[in-house]
Amino acid sequence: MHITYDELRSIKHQLPTGSIKKIADDLGLEEQTVRNYFGAKKFENGKIVDAHLQPGPNGGIVDLQDTRILQAAQRLIGRPTA
Repeated sequence: MHITYDELRSIKHQLPTGSIKKIADDLGLEEQTVRNYFGAKKFENGKIVDAHLQPGPNGGIVDLQDTRILQAAQRLIGRPTA
């Protein structure tokens, strides 16, 4: 799935407080792995996720190989999932 970096960050910023922990707990992931998915780069406490950033408009194009985190976030903010 392709999404712009700006759109991915926008989704992250719309999440209610505590959502990163909820997503991590629901998916059996480290919280830092979920943060990294949304653009953080602190890999010592989390895993690198299957996302690749290519230069382009709106912060670039992110190619997401695993969309489970994105879908969980979209559900939390009331957006339809892909």
